[in-house]
Amino acid sequence: MTRFYDRHLRAIGQSLEQFGINVFELKSKKGEYVVSGTPEKAFSLIATIRGWGRRGPKETAQTFTFGAKEIENLERLGEKKRSKPDRLPDFYNVSSLLRTVGAYLERKQARLLQMQKQPLIVTILYQDENGHPHVEDRTIASFYDFFIEQYGKRSRPI
Repeated sequence: MTRFYDRHLRAIGQSLEQFGINVFELKSKKGEYVVSGTPEKAFSLIATIRGWGRRGPKETAQTFTFGAKEIENLERLGEKKRSKPDRLPDFYNVSSLLRTVGAYLERKQARLLQMQKQPLIVTILYQDENGHPHVEDRTIASFYDFFIEQYGKRSRPI
């Protein structure tokens, strides 16, 4: 069964970036993703100004539901915003990290159940192809080599 976690999770990550959400919990349910997170607190003047640009500083927990139509729309919007598709994306952006985790799950032929993203750690709960549950606690940095490998596959001319 083909899954598109890399594309779906990147689109969700781009949406979360718009709201300044960097720490969150994501649950995969039948045909949709439910994400709960709190926008980053502004620790500097620049972060405060960026927060105002996102429709004011909101620091309350928010929950988003992403179904197939929302993800399709987000993918289209994200595609339009990518002005330099051949450039190496910033690995530490939420969208890049989620795309990498999605590709990692696809390679394992795993079904995503839940994910928690903290500032330095990602916890992934998934089922393998035999239906057995697994939990992985990984540092974000531990995905970097896989990110570079995936980028190399995308950037090669066909």
